Amino acid sequence: MKISEIKQALAEVEAVNFRLPTGEYLPAHFHVTEVGLVSKHFIDCGGVERQEKVANFQLWEAGDYDHRLAPEKFLHILNLSERILGREDLDIEVEYQQATIGKFGLTREGNDFVLTSKQTACLAQDACGIPAAQSFALPQLQMASCTPGGGCC
Repeated sequence: MKISEIKQALAEVEAVNFRLPTGEYLPAHFHVTEVGLVSKHFIDCGGVERQEKVANFQLWEAGDYDHRLAPEKFLHILNLSERILGREDLDIEVEYQQATIGKFGLTREGNDFVLTSKQTACLAQDACGIPAAQSFALPQLQMASCTPGGGCC
């Protein structure tokens, strides 16, 4: 999800609900404690120099059970963050504390914002000798009907 997409979504929803990849919702009293710019300048294992830049949201919860982040307030925070983020329509990365700080992507499903799992990957697979994913056709299986007591199950 990009900054422009979350701004549009916040104008359409009545409540801000975040859901983990497991389907579990963050408590309604969560806070957005940071909106920041994260840039990464690195060399991959194949020697290629790369740069990435994302908008980072940090979500946090505490014992403030009366706190509820309204969509208008979240939108206000995002508008204030333009001083840091600029006007570039960046992808969003979300941090949320679990056993350790988890990093997630973000998407929208209906009225919910869904934290999506992120994976590491080798960016220079050809230089590392990692074979490309191979695809092959599976044989067609013949489905026999199975009846109770027939011995096929």
